[in-house]
Amino acid sequence: MSAFLSTKLLKSARILNKNSHISVLSNRYLNLLEYQSKELLKDSGVSVQNFTIIDDMKKANTALEKFRVDEYVIKAQVLAGGRGKGWFDNGFKGGVHLTKDPKKVLDITKQMLGHRLITKQTQKDGILVQKIMVAESVDIKRETYVCILMDRSYNGPVLIASPAGGMDIETVADKTPELIKKIPLDIYNGIDDSIANEVAEFIGFKDDNIKEKAIYELKNLWKLFVDIDALQIEINPLVETANKQVVSVDAKISFDDNAEFRQKDIFQLEDVTEKDPREVDASKFHLNYISMNGNIGCLVNGAGLAMATMDIIKMNGGEPANFLDVGGSVTEDQVFQAFRIVAEDPKAKAIFVNIFGGIVNCATIAKGMVSAAEKLGINKPVIVRLQGTNMDEARNILKKSGLSFTMENDLDEAAKKVVKSIN
Repeated sequence: MSAFLSTKLLKSARILNKNSHISVLSNRYLNLLEYQSKELLKDSGVSVQNFTIIDDMKKANTALEKFRVDEYVIKAQVLAGGRGKGWFDNGFKGGVHLTKDPKKVLDITKQMLGHRLITKQTQKDGILVQKIMVAESVDIKRETYVCILMDRSYNGPVLIASPAGGMDIETVADKTPELIKKIPLDIYNGIDDSIANEVAEFIGFKDDNIKEKAIYELKNLWKLFVDIDALQIEINPLVETANKQVVSVDAKISFDDNAEFRQKDIFQLEDVTEKDPREVDASKFHLNYISMNGNIGCLVNGAGLAMATMDIIKMNGGEPANFLDVGGSVTEDQVFQAFRIVAEDPKAKAIFVNIFGGIVNCATIAKGMVSAAEKLGINKPVIVRLQGTNMDEARNILKKSGLSFTMENDLDEAAKKVVKSIN
């Protein structure tokens, strides 16, 4: 099932980016906090829990006085899974709590806000919690799963549904595939009454009254999917409550970055405080940057060349500090910014520029590098391998600059030189 495999591949890529010298070059993925996703759902007519946000303890009392429910769910807002089993740097356990006592809500919030939450998906020092969502607890009778996503194997959107919600859907697909329904959708018609009715019955909404509500939710999810240029909207779980309501309890939404020009309001919601500042800096110039743990900065063009570059550095006893892919249609100013970002990494004691010019003009790379080195006073060792389009012109530009670039045609020799320049 390609949809599930795609999700697993993306997760693997993120793990590799954090833990391995071989990273998978990724596009910039917009991630929203849970409460932001729920606000988008609510605005599109999808039923979600009532909630309030606390980001300042001085205003917490006022916020909670206006928000009174029978039972509260207190959830730390960070971009990481496993919050419920996580722990804080102050020793407090759990990023998700339940209580019926309004006074305890304030006490729990104090233990979370402004502290770092550590989970199985965070770095060792965790993530600083700057917002707490206090939501109305839902009396869940039954949990189901619904997801709309773009699937390359179908050349368009696909609706995936299961009566087995609230659990890892990949496990459900593997062990009980009969509990998975997958319906390709026409991009113009989307989820119509017929499809919504079929899916609502499949995931267990049999009663006419509640089935009608489920149909309404499914159609609104499709409307949101189209309106925000989503790549995926995953609701896990979509629940039936004890009082016969249908509610989206948790949501994950991913967006098509190519539609950023149409979705400026949504992209401005992105919380970049959890990202590496250099990654954020690079994204402003449409560059892909990945931070690593070594001491050799890498400026390359293309994911394959990036991985090959890091491999050959490792084979020669070095460790990549980062890599930055300038892409195919890079401009001189983008090269300037790329060279600056790589060089400004304090971990990078030397820089390896490895460019194979096809679409990329090597002369453009050279001009951007010279401009950055002159204006920024970069004095780290820089080993340069330029092959392909206008490589002779590029080498002449570097030579005439009078700057201390070390040029090498052979990839293995270039890698040896950059490692030696540090050792």
